Amino acid sequence: MAMESRQRVEAQDPSALETSGNEDFASLFEQSLETNEIRVGSVVTGKVVDITENDVIIDVGYKSEGRLPVSQFLDESGHGSLKPGDRVDVYIEYFDNETGQVAISRDKAQLVKVWDDIVRAAEEGSPIKGRVIQKVKGGLSVDIQGLKAFLPGSQVDIRPTSDFDIYVGNTYDIKVLKVTPQTANIVVSRKALLEEDRLRMRKDTIDRLVPGVMLEGIVKNVTDYGVFVDLGGIDGLVHITDVSWGRVSNLRSLYNVGEKIEVRVLNFDKETERVSLGIKQLSSDPWESILEKYPVGGRVRGKIVSITDYGAFMKLEEGIEGLIHISEMSWTKKIKHPSKVASVGDEVDAVVLSIDPERQRISLGLKQTMPNPWDTLEDRYPEGSRVKGTVNNVTDYGIFVELEEGIKGLVHISDLTWSSKPRPPHELYQRGDEVEAVVLKIDKGNERLSLGVKQLSPDPWEGVEVGYQTGQRATGKVSSITDFGLFVELESNVEGLLHVSQIPEDLAQDLRKAFQLGQELEVSVLNVSKAERRIALSLKE
Repeated sequence: MAMESRQRVEAQDPSALETSGNEDFASLFEQSLETNEIRVGSVVTGKVVDITENDVIIDVGYKSEGRLPVSQFLDESGHGSLKPGDRVDVYIEYFDNETGQVAISRDKAQLVKVWDDIVRAAEEGSPIKGRVIQKVKGGLSVDIQGLKAFLPGSQVDIRPTSDFDIYVGNTYDIKVLKVTPQTANIVVSRKALLEEDRLRMRKDTIDRLVPGVMLEGIVKNVTDYGVFVDLGGIDGLVHITDVSWGRVSNLRSLYNVGEKIEVRVLNFDKETERVSLGIKQLSSDPWESILEKYPVGGRVRGKIVSITDYGAFMKLEEGIEGLIHISEMSWTKKIKHPSKVASVGDEVDAVVLSIDPERQRISLGLKQTMPNPWDTLEDRYPEGSRVKGTVNNVTDYGIFVELEEGIKGLVHISDLTWSSKPRPPHELYQRGDEVEAVVLKIDKGNERLSLGVKQLSPDPWEGVEVGYQTGQRATGKVSSITDFGLFVELESNVEGLLHVSQIPEDLAQDLRKAFQLGQELEVSVLNVSKAERRIALSLKE
């Protein structure tokens, strides 16, 4: 509805026309009527002359009275305070000069008043209140006391927004940007007022940006490297290293856009207007008293907050985390991954192994909270005792035998058999084989256990000098043929060497043709060395 410029006319009161002296009453009255001609589309101030059960009768001047329903003057509870003699603004919808008939509207008068307020606000740049009633194409529709205005999407907020639903139903201070009377078009902005407020706040904020001062701000953005905080007209950055005295990996899980937080000013560069802020600086550095709070060797309790391939991080308090290395998780078990022992959120006990305050590192041990089985190993497996276990691994240099969970001993290849030429371990054993052995040595400091299998039976070389004396004849079988002679097995695990020089010349020319493995020979003993486990034989004697 196109709105005309408002014209206010005071309704005439006949008593006001009374005068004294020679003035003619009739001429004055006629003059007043000419001056206060009632025009359709104007707003006049009328006088309540009577109130009936249903109507309010209002004198709008020029011998004209209009009627309005009583209901228009009642409040929400149904009560009204209007009385004869009160002044009321009304809008002239129809007027007949000849008959004096008039149609009036209080609602339209109020709209004209609102229109005047809007025009005045546009001219003066002053704010006016409006309530967002719905989303429309390109922005929002705003109700200003009965008149609709358009709030473009670009003028809703300082920051770009795509969710207009959050504004619907709310009342805001807005600024009138444009008024078109011909089409009753009104364009408003909320952003303009926010920017004006921001500029005022900016000056006040800059005056308070002194290193060390504590301020309250609103989280404007959260990135991988820090949190941007709106301090009021100017933004500051809390770098990720200044968020907490401890380790922070995901800022988005800690802060949300729009959240109010407290920060401390670390630095302000007036030339670039860059503000460095800190959150951890709101409290004292917990690492300053770390050695007193967590002495080395002391037992602590905390929560697992992170798992890596090399260990688990345990939170002792805000800003203090320690590492339980994978090697410190079990005395005996070979842990493939820390997640096999601990999970994020677990409450666990640990022992402080070392503290480096300068590098802000704490080493913790989980296995130190439990007895070390190696400390009592000698009691369970004394040296010289016979034990049984399962082959856990087979290598070129021996076999590993597991006696109990996590306790493994090595049977070196030299302790597998009394033979001077032992066979490769993989020819004798497989993983899972049950093995009996003798405990040879326990190295508790290095957590090593040495076992022997050959020690289960007596050493055949004990007394060999008595059984095989120089010049004595003996019988044996060819066990090996080499270029330099034959090895002859005299008895189990006792071999003698028949050197090529001690073989008749006609046979020595081609040993592999002259002899066969397993062939029985009668030989004579040349000499015996128990220390070197060697017996020299001869076929020439």
